[in-house]
Amino acid sequence: MKMAPKPFSLSSLSSLTPFPLPNHKQNITRIRIRKPEVITCTQSWTEPEGTGAAAPTRGDMFIQRQQSVSALEAVKAATKKKKSKKEKLMKFSTLAPSCYGCGAPLQTSEIDAPGYVDKETYDLKKKHHQLRTILCGRCQLLSHGHMITAVGGNGGYSGGKQFVSAEELREKLSHLRHEKALVVKLVDIVDFNGSFLARVRDLAGANPIILVVTKVDLLPKETDLNCVGDWVVESTTKKKLNVLSVHLTSSKSLVGIAGVVSEIQKEKKGRDVYILGSANVGKSAFINALLKMMSYKDPVAAAARKYKPIQSAVPGTTLGPIPIDAFLGSGKMYDTPGVHLHHRQAAVVHSEDLPALAPRSRLRAQVFPLALDEQMTYQVQSSGLTGFSIFWGGLVRMDVLKVLPETCLTFYGPKALQIHMVPTEEADEFYHRELGILLTPPTGKEKADGWMGLETKRHLQLKYDNIERPACDVAISGLGWVSVEPVGISLKQSGRIIEETVGELDLAVHVPKPVEIFVRPPMPVGKAGAEWYDYRELTETEEEVRPKWYF
Repeated sequence: MKMAPKPFSLSSLSSLTPFPLPNHKQNITRIRIRKPEVITCTQSWTEPEGTGAAAPTRGDMFIQRQQSVSALEAVKAATKKKKSKKEKLMKFSTLAPSCYGCGAPLQTSEIDAPGYVDKETYDLKKKHHQLRTILCGRCQLLSHGHMITAVGGNGGYSGGKQFVSAEELREKLSHLRHEKALVVKLVDIVDFNGSFLARVRDLAGANPIILVVTKVDLLPKETDLNCVGDWVVESTTKKKLNVLSVHLTSSKSLVGIAGVVSEIQKEKKGRDVYILGSANVGKSAFINALLKMMSYKDPVAAAARKYKPIQSAVPGTTLGPIPIDAFLGSGKMYDTPGVHLHHRQAAVVHSEDLPALAPRSRLRAQVFPLALDEQMTYQVQSSGLTGFSIFWGGLVRMDVLKVLPETCLTFYGPKALQIHMVPTEEADEFYHRELGILLTPPTGKEKADGWMGLETKRHLQLKYDNIERPACDVAISGLGWVSVEPVGISLKQSGRIIEETVGELDLAVHVPKPVEIFVRPPMPVGKAGAEWYDYRELTETEEEVRPKWYF
């Protein structure tokens, strides 16, 4: 028997259990960073709100998911960047503190070694976090004019526990070729070939180079720097380096420094700037001039001047890379140890004689035979300089084997080295008798007794095809150069007819064993240099790739 259904009434609704409505909103858990830093993000998607035309499309849903993923990746990247920055700071903080004057690591054990500072001072500075303001004992002596070498084999010393080797200094620069940096390479105009660093690619790698020629204020009066600039670019182009520009400068008078500052700011692009050059080329003096010029507009550079590198005539004053906060923003400036070259005169003379190799004032041309006294002038009137030997201090002997009667030799170098001329048959006896007395350096008989002598002899056959200009320069590494003129200027002006306009001059040059002799195109110095110098005609391609010079 079927039972009839109960009639439906509104009162029955109160007995029904409510059915949970679906939550259409997104349920996203918060992103939490815990140790270790593991980032989790969960997300549950339900049917979005809205139906019909108001419902989100599949494209809208995809965009929402992508935005959520992007937010997660941004958080991960920020955390990773923060971590790497912290590691970088920890890396730099573990570096040993160094003397701000020479870059040698500070130490309190070896009083004769570079970087020494007494323990009481070290502990006090360390307590107050002021180790970067310490000047080591050696630098304090150097700043008062003492000549204290620290590079083994240079300055007449064989080395010892207080010395570092030239190879160790070069090793401190080995990382440079693997970094992205801007290299400012310095060359001494007085010793252009000797200080050029022919193998600079081994140090700088493929990094761009700004070539800075220092000490142009030492060139003779009335020198046209346009001619010198073109001569430098011609010499540099042959070496096929990545040179951006060439700057003729003087750290003493600040000539050309503003142009270098402008070029560095233009080419730096966030990179570190390394000042590179051979020993005693003037890096520390150049950095001081650079900071002085930059400090006029940059407060960071002005603050950096307070702790600037030490300057001295001793090769190897700087013994380690010295970081200098010279720029706003990223990138530092580094003063680097000078690259010691065995072929320069500074590698063979005693440390007490080193100041004699550094010109302190404008170069003065000493012309032979015009610079001779009356008695000697009478002897050379018939055959000229042929058969005579010229001594440049105790470091160079030049035998004139065969030249024209009108040939002149012009010496450019430090005034401290006296020049003497004697007949070649008397040259050996004269050298042994006067070494350490008239012929210095070496200075004094004691140093002369231990002197190695002029062991290297090089025979030069110098061709000329134009008597209106010098045939060439004979450059002595680490000292200066001799301009060889087939016919002297005074004889040209006298109106005398010269029969031989093409020929060859024979000279023999004696120097200490490691010292190099360079034969190069003549440098256009003095008033006469601007008259005979010829600018080479360039092709369009050469004009585009050839670096420009500034002063």
